[in-house]
Amino acid sequence: MKNVFDLTGKTAVITGGGSGIGKAIAQVFAHQGASVIILDVNDEPSMSTVNEIINTGGSAAYFHCDIVDQRTVKMVFESISDKTGSVDILVNNAGVASIGNIEETTEEEIDRLYNINVKGAYNCSLAAIRKMKPRGKGCILNMASVAAVVGIESRFAYSMTKGAILSITYSIAKDYIDHGIRCNSISPGRVHTPFVDGYLATNYPGQEKEMFEKLSKTQPIGRMGKPEEVAHMALYLCSDEASFLTGSNYYIDGGFVTLNT
Repeated sequence: MKNVFDLTGKTAVITGGGSGIGKAIAQVFAHQGASVIILDVNDEPSMSTVNEIINTGGSAAYFHCDIVDQRTVKMVFESISDKTGSVDILVNNAGVASIGNIEETTEEEIDRLYNINVKGAYNCSLAAIRKMKPRGKGCILNMASVAAVVGIESRFAYSMTKGAILSITYSIAKDYIDHGIRCNSISPGRVHTPFVDGYLATNYPGQEKEMFEKLSKTQPIGRMGKPEEVAHMALYLCSDEASFLTGSNYYIDGGFVTLNT
């Protein structure tokens, strides 16, 4: 009997796979047999993730890729296709955060978040679809956020871009369902990643532990999520077992959206 959630023989491209949720997804997918390709601009952590996967018997490679530059993205996807023969899965995970309401958000900050969070997902999705469409199959998974669907204080620019990710998800799912391409999104709540630790150290020096507990308790379940928990949801949505699922957004938020409203 086939092992469930088996990705053997599939090529999975993961943006921002060098750390945090992206790293966890890369590791879980590789463990399930996928040939993992990490796209990032942070060379050292990305190569570290690749080496960890290879050293545990998995298959992984890294391409330095600025996802904001469409020409570069197209060239990288051509190289991936030449190397592996296919692009079966794309996880648009790369993204950056921003703190501030509309008055505190500069035009430069809006452009920065749009370019990475929205245009980056567009560029990679476009390149992936052009590889998936002739084969009549493929899976795209976008990383949205609870900030896309509920108001969160001082997250104007970030919420805006994650709302766009939801619209991208629905649009791709609708337009490419007849081509065998599925597209879904995940909306995590607060997840304990290196970004959180860095944010607390920068903004609350000496109060990191206190603020960590405070942020953890904003989720009804009483703690932050773990990157591997998001990765396991991603695994299901990108596996053949989820072949009936497309055009949907899935919360993994400790009850934040439904139990706080």
